[in-house]
Amino acid sequence: MTVIDSSSQVSGQSICVTGAGGFIASWMVKLLLEKGYNVKGTVRNPDDPKNAHLRELEGAKERLVLCKADLLDYESLKEAINGCEGVFHTASPVTDDPEQMVEPAVIGTKNVIVAAAEAKVRRVVFTSSIGAVYMDPNRSPDDVVDESCWSDLEFCKNTKNWYCYGKAVAEKAAWEEAVARGVDLVVVNPVLVLGPLLQSTVNASIIHILKDVALAHILLYETPSASGRYLCAESVLHRGENQVNENYYKRRGDLTFLGSSNLDVIIELCNSKPNLLSSPNRMIHFG
Repeated sequence: MTVIDSSSQVSGQSICVTGAGGFIASWMVKLLLEKGYNVKGTVRNPDDPKNAHLRELEGAKERLVLCKADLLDYESLKEAINGCEGVFHTASPVTDDPEQMVEPAVIGTKNVIVAAAEAKVRRVVFTSSIGAVYMDPNRSPDDVVDESCWSDLEFCKNTKNWYCYGKAVAEKAAWEEAVARGVDLVVVNPVLVLGPLLQSTVNASIIHILKDVALAHILLYETPSASGRYLCAESVLHRGENQVNENYYKRRGDLTFLGSSNLDVIIELCNSKPNLLSSPNRMIHFG
């Protein structure tokens, strides 16, 4: 598998990160800047103090532009994405209110894909969720959950789990729009994500944050042969396990990737540890 050599090939490349002020997105912006990319980050209000942490990142003064954009405003997204080689679409409501969750998630995702197609970007990396994968009461507890699995939409609606419903329909919309418009789309489905905050204020995505998840998105952007969906999880905990070992929060670089079957060789994600995107029957832990 070939990975882009950041030191020699990213200079001058521009990446658009939607929802740049979010927890995972903030890490994406930080790491992209560190690797030498130019970054255009979409936020609702570039002057909002809650986005100040982005301007303080190393390289931000020279290579970060914050663009005012809204998921439901196609023209604002088009302007932000224009001139970019790649798009990391992370912006999404985090709520169980169906009116605030479903429409912005679906229409916003379609707007991003259409704008990306018009801008002729090389690849879109879309942040979905395990919520789009796991919610299916008819699946046997013994079944392996892999990238071919989808949440049952009727079950999500009947249980009023609008977050999972919204993430599932948004991802389906992304795939449909990408196929229709010839956009190279890769999807990351993270589970519960923990880690250090970059910003000073807390928003609804507080529990969905980890440097390794941000690195996973960059890895998939930089790997030409990457395709399909990637479940991104370190380990599985039962809901009854309400006391998590302290070491769980301290470990670094120990994600598991459950990826598409054509990606089954070891590649570098971090400088210090080998990392693997594997087929469902060959899950490999980092470190």
